[in-house]
Amino acid sequence: MTRQRRRRIIRTRRTAAGLVLAAAISFLAGMTDATGLALTGDFVSFMTGNTTRAALSLGDGNLRHAAVLLSAILVFVLGNAAGIVIAHFSERRTFVVLSCVSIVLVAASIMTAENLAMPRFYLVVISMGMVNAAVEQIEGLPIGLTYVTGALSRFGRGIGRWIVGDRRLDWTIQIVPWAGMFAGAVAGTWLTRTAGSAAFWLIAVFAMMIAFAVLLIPKRVQRRFGNSQRSTPSPIGYHNKAQSNQIEGIAQ
Repeated sequence: MTRQRRRRIIRTRRTAAGLVLAAAISFLAGMTDATGLALTGDFVSFMTGNTTRAALSLGDGNLRHAAVLLSAILVFVLGNAAGIVIAHFSERRTFVVLSCVSIVLVAASIMTAENLAMPRFYLVVISMGMVNAAVEQIEGLPIGLTYVTGALSRFGRGIGRWIVGDRRLDWTIQIVPWAGMFAGAVAGTWLTRTAGSAAFWLIAVFAMMIAFAVLLIPKRVQRRFGNSQRSTPSPIGYHNKAQSNQIEGIAQ
């Protein structure tokens, strides 16, 4: 086996592992968002929707609902920040981040009293912020987990570039988080109708199952899912073949 072919196989395996993981986490996010929306009436991961709804509430004079949604956006941002900090200090970033997400979801599941509905809502929101730190990129290409507008935009722009002559197909991976989130939302809708508020328990278990499955992925591969690789991005994004081979050699 030639060195170039070996590199290509390793890169393909890394990409496949990243895509499966991104699909699973997006499925988790879709399931959580659908359950949260069904139980609370507000999104727990779709902050674009919450932003628009907050503006509408302000326009209607519903200051309380606007404050709830704006607070949710702030909590989501803080959850993203917390996820990055946790990932930074973790050898197995994806496993640790997903474990923390599961723990937070369990805490939310315990809050069954009506007077704890708002804290439960914010705990679920912060868990969805944290989960974005689990996978930030796949082989140098940015990927979103709890929001798919950016992924669909990158997918559409990829189609446009292909039409005008750019034959690279790396942009096609952007459809993975959308498909995962859609499937998860369908599952979350069914789960909520079947189990009610207990659905969060099942979602927390699913998050932990993904976390333990991640242990099968080598640590060096998990580290590549974060933005720590900015200085040594994947060859996918390069036109210069010599530079690509040099970077890949360093990565190995």
